[in-house]
Amino acid sequence: MQPGTAKFSQLWPTTLMRLQLPGAEQANVVLADVIEKMNAERSDMTTDYLSGNFLQHPHPAINWLKSCLDRAILDYARGTGVEYDLDWHLQAWPNVNGFGDYHNLHNHPHSWLSGTYYVRVPSDEAAPEGRSDRTPNAISFFDPRPQANMLAIKNDPQVDPEHRVQPSGGDVLIWPGFLHHLVHVNLSQTARISVSFNVILRMKPDYVPD
Repeated sequence: MQPGTAKFSQLWPTTLMRLQLPGAEQANVVLADVIEKMNAERSDMTTDYLSGNFLQHPHPAINWLKSCLDRAILDYARGTGVEYDLDWHLQAWPNVNGFGDYHNLHNHPHSWLSGTYYVRVPSDEAAPEGRSDRTPNAISFFDPRPQANMLAIKNDPQVDPEHRVQPSGGDVLIWPGFLHHLVHVNLSQTARISVSFNVILRMKPDYVPD
């Protein structure tokens, strides 16, 4: 290193990937119909996420989604510098959130990655009158380093401990499973429909850091 030349390192990055899936507009019509029929048969479908695996359903639209998610996970790995082959399985469950529904702050233990695919996101125009700073159906992610912003100053990237994303139908978001997040309330009479998933690694000695 040359004297007088500063070297900057971005320490402990937390990578969030957002991707709009090609073909989603047509597939989402079919996926919404399939998921709403499942929801009508099982009142606890959204909350009982450990029973069954949505992506194992033989429906062609669900097979399309699984293929797209597997590809997106590979892209995430490559984008974070993981260049070797990984072996994983996806555990997924559909969510149907009506008016007033939301998801509290949580993370996803035992998962390498977690994510959500958005089948249908209602428009904010349908929300009743209220505070102007509301962001219905958004998802918020929180800095995993406690109190990292305590001494942040203006323009310091540490200043805001929350990162908020307003998704659209066809978006897939992928993030580390440890990252705490919450989903803002749906204020539309139209249900928000999504598919959440965990990426579970089949661990191998090759994955262990040196």
